[in-house]
Amino acid sequence: MTEPTTPGLLSPGLSIAEAEDPRRPKRVLGFRDLLLFYVVTGISLRWIATAASAGPSSIIIWIGAWLAFYTPLALSVIELSSRYPNEGGIYVWSKVAFGDFAGFISAWTYWTCNLPYFPAVLYFAASNALYIRHDQWAHYQNNTSYYVLFSLIALGAATWMNVVGLDVGTWLHNLGALAMWIPAIIVVLMGAIAYRQFGSATVFSGHTMVPSTQIKDMVFWSVLIYAFAGSETASLMGDEIKNARRVIPWALFIAGITVAFCYIVGTIGVLLALPPSEVGNLQGLMQAISSTAHKIHWEAVIPFAAFLIALSNVGAAGAYLAAVARLPFVAGIDRFLPPVFGALHPRWKTPWMGLLTQFLFGALFIFLGQAGTSIKGAYDVLVSMGVITYFIPYLYVFAAMYKLQREPAGPGVIRVPGGKPVARIAAVVGFVTTTFTIAISVIPPADEPNKPLAVIKIVGLSGLLVVIGVVIYWMGKRRAGRS
Repeated sequence: MTEPTTPGLLSPGLSIAEAEDPRRPKRVLGFRDLLLFYVVTGISLRWIATAASAGPSSIIIWIGAWLAFYTPLALSVIELSSRYPNEGGIYVWSKVAFGDFAGFISAWTYWTCNLPYFPAVLYFAASNALYIRHDQWAHYQNNTSYYVLFSLIALGAATWMNVVGLDVGTWLHNLGALAMWIPAIIVVLMGAIAYRQFGSATVFSGHTMVPSTQIKDMVFWSVLIYAFAGSETASLMGDEIKNARRVIPWALFIAGITVAFCYIVGTIGVLLALPPSEVGNLQGLMQAISSTAHKIHWEAVIPFAAFLIALSNVGAAGAYLAAVARLPFVAGIDRFLPPVFGALHPRWKTPWMGLLTQFLFGALFIFLGQAGTSIKGAYDVLVSMGVITYFIPYLYVFAAMYKLQREPAGPGVIRVPGGKPVARIAAVVGFVTTTFTIAISVIPPADEPNKPLAVIKIVGLSGLLVVIGVVIYWMGKRRAGRS
C-alpha cells in the first residue's frame, strides 16, 4: 500500500533536484563537475605522505591497489549505476540484491564511516596549515586544542555550505579539487629540483622497491587501498547528475588514471626530496616542500602550498558531506529512520537533518578519537576506524555485483568488458581485497605506544557504530509494523 506523502518529505521517485522550488535555478552535476568531484574524493594528498614514509616499495603497492581494488570497484560502479541510476547508489544496489536489512546496513556504515573520516582529514589539514606561518605557528604542532578547534570550525563551515545547497557546496568541492592539483605539482617540481641539484634523497633499487610481507610492514597497505576508495560517491546523487549513464563511465575512467598518476608521481617526488625516515604521516608533503624550498631559497612557495593543501582537504570533507547526506535522506523515506531524515530544508531544499547529524557526531568523534592518546595516535585510530566502516559497504557492493549478474541487462546497462564471467571475477577480486583491507586495519602501527587501547578504540567504536545501526533498523521495522 502506498503511503501518503508527508509535507516536506521527498515523494517516492522524486529526486532532490526535482523537489526544489521550481522558481529557483536547479543545480545538476555535469561532466566537469562530476570529474572534479571524483578527483577531490578520489585523491587525498595525505596518502602520498603515508606512502612516502614507507619508502619506494609503496609504488608497487599503489599499482597493486589500483589493479586489485580501484579497477574492480570502478567496473562495479559503472555497471550497477547504469542498471539502477537512482539516487542512493550503494543503498539501492545492496537493497535490490539482498533486501532491506542489507540496504540499510550498507547505507548506515557508509554514512557513519564519515564520522571518523572528517576528524582525520581535518587533522591533516590543520597540521599542514601550520606551514602558512611556520615560524610563528610551529608550537601548535602538538597542541590538541588547536587541532580540535580547527576541525570543528572547518567541519561547521563545510556543513553550512552544503545545507545552503548543492549549488553553493559544489563551489567548495571544485575549489578543493583545483587546490589538490597545485600542491601535487609543487611536490613533483620540488622533487625534480632536489634530484637535479642534490641527487635523490632515497635509494631506488630492485631491493628497496620490493614490499615487505611482514605483518608490521603490511599495516599501511590498508591505507593505500583505502586511498583509491570513492568512485561510488557521485552515484549516491544519481538523480542530480546530468546524463548519468553516459558521463559516469568517462568520468571514472579519466579520474582513475588521474588518481593513480598523482599518487605514484607524488610519492616519488617526496622521496626524491626526503628519505623515508624523515617523512611524517601528517606533515610529510610540507616537510618535503619546505626542505627543498629552503635549500633553493624559494621560501615563498611554502605558505602558498600549505594553504592549498589545507583547502583541498576541507574541500574533500565538504564533498563527502554532500554525497553521504543523501543516504539517510533515502533511508528516511523508507521509514527506517525517523521521518525528519527525509525532510527537505524549507528554504534551501536540502537534506539538512542528515548534514546536521553528521556535523554533531563528527564533532563527537573529534573528541573521542583524541581521548587518551597523542595527536598522531588519534589520527591513526580515526583512519583505521574510517577504513573498517567504509569498507563494510564495499563487501555488499561486490557481492551485489556478483549476484545481480543473474538478472538480464536492459538496453541502457553498461556491461563490464567480457560480460558476465569478467564481471564476476572483478567482483571476487574486489571482495577479497576488501576483506583483507578490513582485517589488517585492526592492527595498530608499530610506533603506537598504547597498542591495546588503540585496538579497543578501533574495534570497539567500529563495532558500536554497526550495532547502533542494527538497533535503529529493527526499531524502524517495528515502528513500520505498528503503523
